[in-house]
Amino acid sequence: MEIVAVDIGGTHARFAIAEVSGGRVQSLGEPVTLKTAEHGSLRLAWEAAGEEMRRPIPRAAGIAVATPIGGEVLKLTNNPWVIRPALIKSRLGVDDYVLVNDFEAVAHAVAQVGEDDLRHLCGPDVGLPETGMITIVGPGTGLGVAHLLRTADGYHVLPCEGGHVDFAPLDALEDRMLAALRKQYRRVSIERIVSGPGLVNIYEALPDPHGTAKHYRDDKMLWAAALDGSDSRAAAALDRFCLSLGAVSGDLALAHGAHAVVIAGGLGLRIADHLPTSGFAERFVAKGRFERIMSAMPVKFITHPQPGLFGAAAAFAGAYPA
Repeated sequence: MEIVAVDIGGTHARFAIAEVSGGRVQSLGEPVTLKTAEHGSLRLAWEAAGEEMRRPIPRAAGIAVATPIGGEVLKLTNNPWVIRPALIKSRLGVDDYVLVNDFEAVAHAVAQVGEDDLRHLCGPDVGLPETGMITIVGPGTGLGVAHLLRTADGYHVLPCEGGHVDFAPLDALEDRMLAALRKQYRRVSIERIVSGPGLVNIYEALPDPHGTAKHYRDDKMLWAAALDGSDSRAAAALDRFCLSLGAVSGDLALAHGAHAVVIAGGLGLRIADHLPTSGFAERFVAKGRFERIMSAMPVKFITHPQPGLFGAAAAFAGAYPA
């Protein structure tokens, strides 16, 4: 069956034709990427995508949206579009559709991609378990979290808001970070640290006895300096980011009863070469009486170039398995 997979974020909307059957994605075509700011609504972007594809869009769709799913109106962060699920069929000309949160889609992608789309990070270098729980953690604009339960009969994606658990400092520097953030926020969640904007919070909390810290216009500039090593303070903030990602990934795996962890998200791939030599693995394992269990848990990256689109198609395939 041919469907259209759609991945709608704050900045871009992506469309691709997918072939699904038997509850799985069989193929995913080349995506059409549109800037949301250049289109006044999802319907207008939908029509523009069809024109760019030079073909009719299928009347079945798997749609991933960067906002919680629920209620009569969906409003996206950093995107002026308003989506009314009750009007999707009539406005977009589809007969069947599935609507999921963007990180829920990533979890569906983890469930269906092959081993070639998974890269080893730490722990045993083995495949993901065929049954049991898998925790998926994805730093990006925020911190996405989901858990994937594989059973003998298939799999179930369980979305959650794990990125909003409390930040738990583990040393004196992180105590300092928490104290600084408490001046800005009534409650400090882990997302304030482990996310794209979170790197700025870490950077500004680092000691600066000589007043040499640079001012960055936005977190993208800071990330560039951290990754290329041109600013030693930014590089130190990145190291601390990796420590915190390791700690929270381990905490979530324990909370979920997971047998494996997958790191996803746009930042996950950007730091893929940095994480293996950072303190991520040590913090992931450092869970007291559970260190032996954590050491036996494989941790991987998902490297598929379009996990949102693939996952949106996978979500539809699971809902309409014929």
